[in-house]
Amino acid sequence: MKHTKLKIIPLGGVEEIGKNMYAYEYGDDIIVVDCGVAFPSEDMLGIDLVIPDTAYLTKNKDRIRAFIITHGHEDHIGGIPYIIRNFKDVPIYGSNITTALIKIKLKSNGVKHRKVHNVKAKQVIELGDFSIKFINVCHSIAGAFALAITTPVGTVIHTGDFKIDYTPIDGETTDLNEFARYGSEGVLCLLSDSTNAEREGFTQTERIVGSSFDKYFQQDVGRIFIATFSSNIHRLQQIVDSAVRYGRKVCFAGRSMLNVKDVSIDLGYLKIPDGVEVSINEIDRLKDNEIVIATTGSQGESMSGLVRMATNEHKKLEIKEGDLVIVSATPIPGNEKFVGRVTNELHRKGAIVVNDDLADVHVSGHAKQEELKLILSLVKPKFFMPVHGEYRHMAKHAELARQLGVKSENIFITHNGSCIEFSKSGKAVRSSDVSAGSIMVDGSGIGDVGNIVLRDRKFMSQDGVFIVVVGISKTDNQVVTGPDIISRGFVYVRESEELIEQAKKEVMKAIDSCNEESFGGWSSIKNEIRLSLKDYLYKQTKRNPMVLPIIVEV
Repeated sequence: MKHTKLKIIPLGGVEEIGKNMYAYEYGDDIIVVDCGVAFPSEDMLGIDLVIPDTAYLTKNKDRIRAFIITHGHEDHIGGIPYIIRNFKDVPIYGSNITTALIKIKLKSNGVKHRKVHNVKAKQVIELGDFSIKFINVCHSIAGAFALAITTPVGTVIHTGDFKIDYTPIDGETTDLNEFARYGSEGVLCLLSDSTNAEREGFTQTERIVGSSFDKYFQQDVGRIFIATFSSNIHRLQQIVDSAVRYGRKVCFAGRSMLNVKDVSIDLGYLKIPDGVEVSINEIDRLKDNEIVIATTGSQGESMSGLVRMATNEHKKLEIKEGDLVIVSATPIPGNEKFVGRVTNELHRKGAIVVNDDLADVHVSGHAKQEELKLILSLVKPKFFMPVHGEYRHMAKHAELARQLGVKSENIFITHNGSCIEFSKSGKAVRSSDVSAGSIMVDGSGIGDVGNIVLRDRKFMSQDGVFIVVVGISKTDNQVVTGPDIISRGFVYVRESEELIEQAKKEVMKAIDSCNEESFGGWSSIKNEIRLSLKDYLYKQTKRNPMVLPIIVEV
C-alpha cells in the first residue's frame, strides 16, 4: 500500500557547510536533490573528501527516480563520481553547464554513466508522483536553479544556493515572478539557503568586482595574477573584459580552470575575443604589463596553481617581486590557515597582495537577510526548513521566518538524517531518523577509513610510532633474531641509543615472562610487549607512541 505522506530527509547539508544531499519521498518514489562533498576538517588526517552516507538510499535504490542537481559547485556535485556507482540506472538532471561539469568529473574518475540530461529554466519533468519545475536563480556559477517540487501533498520550493542580483553579468536574474506565482497558489514548505543568514542587508552585485579589477588593471603594475574559483564563470568573464579594456592577454592556469574555461566557451557562457587568450607557454614572449593569469588557489589548496607558483613548484610560472596578486574569494570556513600560509609566501616573494579585506575583489554568491526575507515574503510557505548552513545560520534564518509570520511550530531546524513528514491534512511532524553521516574518501578508497583509522593516524601524528620486530622459534618459543627497533616520529634512533637498548631489554623481559607462564600464542606475547614498552617509554619520555610489535616465526 502506498504511503500518502511526503517525507523530506536531509542526508547532508544541514548543521554544516557542504555535502548537500536531500531526499524527497512519496509513495514508491524518491528523488534526490544534489550530491555534494565537504572538505575534511583538520582532525581528518590524510582524508581527501567527505561525502554523505547513502545507506538509506542504497536500501531503497529501486525507488529512486532521479538525482536533481541545482548547480555545479563541488558541495553539490562533488560526490557524484563516488555515489552514482551504486545507482547506475538512475538519471541525473541539471543545467547544461552543470551536466558538463558532472561529465568531466565522471570521466576523470573513470565512471561511466550515460543517463545525464540537460534541463532549462521553466522546464518541467515528471518523475513518478513528483513534478519538478526548474527556476532560474543567480549564484556564483552560471546555470543555477531553484526547484518547485509538486507532490500530491503540496508544493515544496527548494531554493538551492542563490542571491538576488538585479544586474548579473549574463543578464539572467533570479526569477522572482515564479517564486511569487507559486506563493500566490500556495506553498507547503520552503527549503532555503542559510549561508549568509547572519549578515544584514543585501549581497552586492557581481559587477562591482569588475569595477575593482579595472582600477588595478589601469595602474602601472607588472604581471597580474587573479586567484578565484574555476567554476565562477562570471568572474572569469570580468577578468577577460578588464584585460581587453587595458590591453592585456589572458592566460588560464590550472587543470580545473582550463576544463571549466573550455566548457564555458563551448556552451556560450564565456566569451573571449580572438587573440586575447594565450597559453602558459607563450607568456615569456610578452612584457609583464601585457599579461594577466587567472589561476586556482584562492583557498590555499596545496596542489593549486597559485600555491605552486608561490612555492617555486610550478613548472612554468613563479611569483616574483612586483607581481600583483588578487585573491578573488573569501576562505571557506576551515581554510583560513591555508590561505594565510600562501599569503605569507606571496609577501615573502615581494608580491603585492590584494584580497576582499582591502578592496571589492569578491562578492558572495549567497543571499543576505533582506534577500532571504524577500523570498520568504514572496513564497509565503506554511512550513519552513532552513538548510545549507551551520546550526547558527539555520537558527538565524528561522528567526527571520518567525518575524515574517511563519509559526514557530511550523519551522523545522533539522540535522542530517532527520525525517519530516507532511500529510494531506496539512500537518507536519518529525518522524524517525534514518541512517546518515559522513563517508571519508582517501585516495581510491571510499569508506574504508573510519574513526578507528583516524584515531590511529592522530596518535601517530602526535607521538609517532615505535615498531619492534622479533624473530621467535616456532619450536621452543625462544628469540632467534632481534629485537630490532624502528622509530618514526618518536625519537631519532642514533641519538637515543640508551633508550633503544633498554627498550630491547624490556622486550626480552616481556617474552620471558610469557614463556614462564603457559604459552598463550603470539597474540599474548605481542600484547605483553606492547604493554611493557608503553609503560617504559612513557616513564622515560612522557610520550605515548603507537607501539607495534611484529613477531616473525623462524
